[in-house]
Amino acid sequence: MEYTSSEMMTVTAARALENGMTCFVGIGLPSEAANLARLTHAPDVVLIYESGTLQTKPEVLPLSIGDGELAESALTTVAVPEMFRYWLQGGKISVGFLGTAQIDRYANLNTTLIGDYHDPKVRLPGGGGAPEIATNAGEVFVTLKHSKRAFVKDVDFVTTLGFGRDGKGRDGVPNIGKGPTRVITDLCVMKPDPESKELTVVSLHPGVSREEVCDATGWEIRFAGDLESTPEPSSHELEILRELKERTERQHAGE
Repeated sequence: MEYTSSEMMTVTAARALENGMTCFVGIGLPSEAANLARLTHAPDVVLIYESGTLQTKPEVLPLSIGDGELAESALTTVAVPEMFRYWLQGGKISVGFLGTAQIDRYANLNTTLIGDYHDPKVRLPGGGGAPEIATNAGEVFVTLKHSKRAFVKDVDFVTTLGFGRDGKGRDGVPNIGKGPTRVITDLCVMKPDPESKELTVVSLHPGVSREEVCDATGWEIRFAGDLESTPEPSSHELEILRELKERTERQHAGE
């Protein structure tokens, strides 16, 4: 089956989740990937949203963390303070799945503003629970579309800590997760270098060249010595993803 670059990204991001994981899910692309994983290879993945819904199994993708679909399909709901204090800070979340507006070479995320802090060009929605998720979850996956606008050498504002401005932001800090371990885009998969923590391309999606990735990245991106090719989506994964998106579009259109 033919597929788009967006579908390639979603399927690759979904595959990063393993069955049985407990995942704190962000709205948008992370939610799409996490629910695709639940509907395919990881039926026992536990999806948790910031509004307090535990083990939710939505039939359609939520518009926000306050979407009634999440509460209606959840095993149970808890108060937001309990969600963060007991579940997240208590070390019960194996992975946080986040999106972002900007990401830099050390996987710091910016969802606060673009430009100068005192005179920004654009104000963004803010961090929500992402800073706490990135700090307390066992590890973090990030998914977003690849462009120089999004992949910058240094983010304009560190909303959510990756590895700090110098790659050492997590060094020697107790009771903190691994941080971003995987960044999935519509062009490639990146992982932090074990030593420098700078994001490195470990896998190119089919048909994507190194030059395309370099042209879409705001710093001199590095490639792993054993660079791999990302496996293509299966027909089953594409069918489930397209059905999920079609159901979502129909419901949100009021049909």
